Amino acid sequence: MNPYAKLITTTSLALGTAITISSNHWAMAWTGLEINTIAIIPMISKSHHPRAIEATIKYFLVQAAASASILFSSLINAWSTGQWDITQLTNPTSCLLLTAAIAMKLGLVPFHFWFPEVLQGSSLTTALLLSTVMKFPPIAILLLTSNSLHPPLLALMAIASATLGGWMGLNQTQIRKILAFSSISHWGWMTIIIIYAPKLTLLTFLLYTLLTSTIFLSLNTSHITKLSTLMASWTKTPMLNATLMLTLLSLAGLPPFIGFLPKWLIIQELTKQEMTPTALTLALLSLLSLFFYLRLAYSSSITLPPNSTNQTKHWYINKNTNPLIAILTTLSTLLLPLSPLILPTI
Repeated sequence: MNPYAKLITTTSLALGTAITISSNHWAMAWTGLEINTIAIIPMISKSHHPRAIEATIKYFLVQAAASASILFSSLINAWSTGQWDITQLTNPTSCLLLTAAIAMKLGLVPFHFWFPEVLQGSSLTTALLLSTVMKFPPIAILLLTSNSLHPPLLALMAIASATLGGWMGLNQTQIRKILAFSSISHWGWMTIIIIYAPKLTLLTFLLYTLLTSTIFLSLNTSHITKLSTLMASWTKTPMLNATLMLTLLSLAGLPPFIGFLPKWLIIQELTKQEMTPTALTLALLSLLSLFFYLRLAYSSSITLPPNSTNQTKHWYINKNTNPLIAILTTLSTLLLPLSPLILPTI
């Protein structure tokens, strides 16, 4: 991509996110969402591959429909109450429509179909932005309107997302699709708790961003996009594969890694809210996700390919790794002992 075009898109991405998370008026929040959508489109389509163009069109159509629904929701609320303030969403129809629109932006079930396909058609760096940065404005709107959301619909979509995210990831061989279904599953955990503990949702999102960034940057360094490539990559970056395995186990929520903290706190909060069956259901559904995380971890560091692969083997150690990965991996795996410093803020 042209450096000037890259600068403009990156600046627009930061500007759109800043406008949305700092605005208190529906029109400004909608403007920030639109700037974000327009800024990420050149990044998705920059390879000019037919799959990338298809992913760009799918992303644009879904995001445009979701933004229009958000604007329509705010118009209905302003028509009935005279309020354009984001925190003053009181009309029942507006609350229902906003919940569906934000679910479409985040890729919650049943509005999830676009997300795996768009991630598969994007580069690893763009897929990282789609999984983390592009989810920040919608989650900011969710946090601002957490008292006005439609609880039954949100709970239903959250449990369905946790179920389908784990189930659909089981038979995937493309790593970007596996991480897409992983994202859908994690968003199920985040949205189930947002009405009762918005700060816990924000903490879960920040930790998810940390873990996902580590995984995507590690995969991008080794140019890994498929499970077969992952199994043959140990000869190129053995240490990176070992740390990737630890980060995957952390994302799965296994102790003693930091990924265990948000799931533990969410289950604890649901139990306090007398939603023990829901907490038990989510805990059991996380076993589905755990299976494909363990499969990725097992493929990356523990096993060798059982037969000759079509991948070119690199019989040397790549020393040109990104130092940022070392910092992120350390935080992703060893941050749990510092959790007593985080808990008082929730």
